[in-house]
Amino acid sequence: MSAIGYENAPVPVRADIAAAHAYAWDRLARAGYWLTAEERLAVAAEARNAPNCRLCRARKEALSPNAVQGTHDSLGLLSALEVEVVHRIVTDPARLSESWYRGIIDQGLAEERYVEIVAVIAQVTAIDTFRRGIGMAPAVLPKPAGGTPRRTRPTGVRKTDAWVPTIAKADHGPDEADLFRGNKVSNIRRALTLIPDEQRTFFKIGEAQYLPGPAMWDFTREYRAITHAQIELIAARVSAINQCFY
Repeated sequence: MSAIGYENAPVPVRADIAAAHAYAWDRLARAGYWLTAEERLAVAAEARNAPNCRLCRARKEALSPNAVQGTHDSLGLLSALEVEVVHRIVTDPARLSESWYRGIIDQGLAEERYVEIVAVIAQVTAIDTFRRGIGMAPAVLPKPAGGTPRRTRPTGVRKTDAWVPTIAKADHGPDEADLFRGNKVSNIRRALTLIPDEQRTFFKIGEAQYLPGPAMWDFTREYRAITHAQIELIAARVSAINQCFY
């Protein structure tokens, strides 16, 4: 398995960030809830490949992505439907719609597989972007470590106000209690709860690269080398550039 490390990084990297990335990289190579280890790694590889797709570039420039038809330039490791999901999420996320999502599900992609694909993309993108930001190349993807997908749904998952089924704080079972720490349970914390381990991994990365939940609301001290206000200014600017409207 390929390790991910920062011993030779051009700038110092905090130990908690390095540990979170190593944890996520190890999990990436193992079977998830609904995807095999090979499928998870194929999603990661396709996410990296998507920006090179000619169809995606043409769609991005079009008034509507639906106005341009064609075939994605893919690595050939996933089904055409899964490639469409990966490429659209990576290259044009601001114009995803519930009707597009429902069309994907109606064509046969299980909601559980969709959420796990989203999670893998989010984790790999976060790590790749961090490395690029400090002047490092993307880490080599690990070799598959095997295992069997669980193929189970967590207690209390149901369709509410999101496109995908999620767990509300009032509905979770004992195995998911750790997903809902504190009184403030934002929608983003619920987004991946259909696949609990993916939610845990995403926030392990997010809390290291950003702030842990309690620290976000604690304005009596500063937890990072820059202030809360500086962190939020950067986050807001990046969100605006990426057309993230959360």
